[in-house]
Amino acid sequence: MILVTGANGNVGAEVVAMLAASGHPVRAMTRRPREARMPDGVEVVYGDAADPASLDDAFHGADRAFLMTAQQTGSAPRPTHDINLAEAARRAGAAKVVKLSVYGAGGGGGDNAIYRWHSEAEDAVIGTGIDYTILRPGRFMSNALHWAPMIRRGDEVRIPFATRPAASIDPADIAAIAVTALTTDEHRNAAYQLSGPQVLTPVEELEILGEMLGRRFRPIELSTEEAKAGLLASAMPSAVVDEVIEQTLKTDIGAHVLPDMPRLLGRQPNTFAQWVRTHTSAFASMPVSEPGHP
Repeated sequence: MILVTGANGNVGAEVVAMLAASGHPVRAMTRRPREARMPDGVEVVYGDAADPASLDDAFHGADRAFLMTAQQTGSAPRPTHDINLAEAARRAGAAKVVKLSVYGAGGGGGDNAIYRWHSEAEDAVIGTGIDYTILRPGRFMSNALHWAPMIRRGDEVRIPFATRPAASIDPADIAAIAVTALTTDEHRNAAYQLSGPQVLTPVEELEILGEMLGRRFRPIELSTEEAKAGLLASAMPSAVVDEVIEQTLKTDIGAHVLPDMPRLLGRQPNTFAQWVRTHTSAFASMPVSEPGHP
């Protein structure tokens, strides 16, 4: 049995779908199992990384697990949700886990609160003694889903850091690597820094989206203060917000195409245009939840 935590998230949902499609027994953990819409054959269970007592039942009988949390950096003295998941996997006797981390963790992104937080989360997984694979993706292409409500209302799209380039990555590509790690002996005790196949600014992504939808959008870049207010509204602590903004404005971290993806996937990673082609309906239908990644 393979347990997928964060099963409603961008990557987790893709992992569940790929495992189910290939016939692997999969269990999806969510805080709201009655609301979950999962592929046929998927077992849905309650579990909350903030509630360690709920995790033993969720992990029971699972020999492999995909681990991720949405706990906000700095919301506690330590990444308690990741620590709780790692310990639950250890108690369950899991043979392997795949941990979704962030670009730059593990010492690759400098010394700030976000990287220290996620590096400690990675250490919690490694410290269990379970075989692991750690995936460190950069900006998600699915961050563009933040624009969907504005696009449904009109052609004006307000974007923070609109001209800051990034090698964004399709969550489905991350999921494909995770599924290989969960279902084979590949990628044992390995950590990978991941990028997409091209460097684009959000404005350039919006242009591609407009071409695919047959529309012309008008991007409006938010001021730094407006971007900061948005981050603070997400309950991110002020000191962490300041570090995020400083890194975004003063470094090029995440703005380079890295070499590993074609080798890990066995194919070229998806471009932003390919991601849009798959998700076009999201910009003309009901709002999509959980659109992004740190």
